[in-house]
Amino acid sequence: MRVLVIEDDTTLGHALQEFLGSQGYAVDWLQSGDCAQGAVTAQTYDLLLLDLNLPGLSGLEVLRRLRADGVQIPVLILTARDGLDDRVAGLDAGADDYVTKPFELPELAARVRALARRHVGQAQTILECGPLAFDTVGRQIRANGQRLALSVRELSVLEMLMARQGRVVTKQQIVNSLSAWDADFSENAVEVYVYRLRKRLDGTGANIQTVRGFGYLLDVDSV
Repeated sequence: MRVLVIEDDTTLGHALQEFLGSQGYAVDWLQSGDCAQGAVTAQTYDLLLLDLNLPGLSGLEVLRRLRADGVQIPVLILTARDGLDDRVAGLDAGADDYVTKPFELPELAARVRALARRHVGQAQTILECGPLAFDTVGRQIRANGQRLALSVRELSVLEMLMARQGRVVTKQQIVNSLSAWDADFSENAVEVYVYRLRKRLDGTGANIQTVRGFGYLLDVDSV
């Protein structure tokens, strides 16, 4: 899942980038609303975390312009404005959720997961594919009831394949979803993570097939 954070506070921006990155998200961070439309046009994001008090173009105006252009990315507003009128204005402008500062990072993470599930049409917190069960809240995956010890990157790749079970996922789609602007992540790295996942999934009834010329497909046995 690729997240764009637009927050002018350097301390908070760094904290969000580091925390969400530790949760397995690819995070890009901007400090000005003036750059928002260009960033969203150049890259596909799954979620936008948007501060309202931005230098230049305000967060509310950024949101209005994105919605006017037909951009349907889920938007979570982060702001110190906690008045009723402010919350109503943000939601009416097209925000999907609204969090007032200061906030606790675990709560923010829960709201991010909820918006992500809603965005892909997944209401449940457990994603099941054959013998695999992924807890999107606890960020744990089990195969036939046994927990698999995966790195953050391995977990993110497998989550992407599980969410698209029955469909081919290209290497470039994985790169785009899991790499931030400043991250060194390539198609060769994807091959490494897929290789490691195949070893961890060996004997579970789930395997990752290579569809030559296209990408990868998760194949699972029924239980």
